[in-house]
Amino acid sequence: MAIVTRYLTDQIERDLERKMVFVAGPRQVGKTTLARSLPDAADGYLNWDIAEDRERILRRELPSAGFWVFDEIHKYRDWRNFLKGLYDARAAPGPALTGGTVAGNRILVVGSARLDAYRFGGDSLQGRFHLLRLHPLSAAELGLQTAEELSDLLRLGGFPEPYLSGSEVEARRWTREHRTLLIREEVTSLERIQDLGRLELLMLRLPELVGSPLSINAVREDLQVSHKAVADWLGAFERLYAIFRLSPFGAPTIRAVKKQQKHYHVDWTVVQADAPRFENLIACHLLKWVHHQQDTQGLDLELRYFRDTDGREVDFIVTDRQQPVLGVECKWADGRLDKSLRYFKVRFPDCEAWQVSATGAKDFVTPEGIRVAPALELLGRLV
Repeated sequence: MAIVTRYLTDQIERDLERKMVFVAGPRQVGKTTLARSLPDAADGYLNWDIAEDRERILRRELPSAGFWVFDEIHKYRDWRNFLKGLYDARAAPGPALTGGTVAGNRILVVGSARLDAYRFGGDSLQGRFHLLRLHPLSAAELGLQTAEELSDLLRLGGFPEPYLSGSEVEARRWTREHRTLLIREEVTSLERIQDLGRLELLMLRLPELVGSPLSINAVREDLQVSHKAVADWLGAFERLYAIFRLSPFGAPTIRAVKKQQKHYHVDWTVVQADAPRFENLIACHLLKWVHHQQDTQGLDLELRYFRDTDGREVDFIVTDRQQPVLGVECKWADGRLDKSLRYFKVRFPDCEAWQVSATGAKDFVTPEGIRVAPALELLGRLV
């Protein structure tokens, strides 16, 4: 099985005609493969992690190509000003760099970190680029049709290499290596963090806490470090696309909690228990869809969750301009309709509501308008 075209390919090609394009996403999610698959990309490809390419960038000796692809260039301290100069020079006639023609050049930047988070400082790139976030493979992108196929995705994860291997053993090996590379290479190149041992302990501890409100104080006590250290490390993991956090949805009509965040892993295979891993998979699929709508349509969507002071909770709420438009509750198997989801639907009747299951077969709509169905019925409608 091979993935020929990723879901962002057409959007990248359209956006390149107008501005620079930044493609950000987790390490080994397929950004470089996607970039190099674009027409004319091979001749203008430069990777900051390759010494020869790095020297060419520093000397401003760029390829004589109409399309430049810069991979991992955000690790260069002056990368913002470098790209700003290239982009602004496109309007100037004639060559401006040794070996490179500037007028009309298309520029693609790919990186394994939140390029929006690392773009601040120096000259602003505002208005000169479109940001697109590449996510792991999903049920809709793969065209999954059966519960067995979804089970494979749940076991192997959505990163191309372990998923396409078809082997759970290889997937586990890949996950261990991926964690080591993230901490020993990505963190050290972009973050000022010295205690890598405890940082790795945090990464090992976090999967056990998926789906529950994340208490920094409790984690701090486990690791015997300061509150600030844990907060900084979580922020670094977010900037490097290892985890993402969801804030609670609150409205005047419900007594919602205000501050407690939940977290999930971009590689859901690090979560060992079946039900939390399935919930993590759904979180990743919803976030991929939300980011796609934000990046390609400019919509003001956010992924949140609902929890009130009486303990009622709905796993995921998607909001549009702060109004709930989709609520999703996850169950491992067929069962009764979740009372919290019904409570939420009654108070927000215009919000589409789903209760999805990993192994269940029931598919019906309740009198309140809640769809109870196998997960693929929802996931196949996303991206």
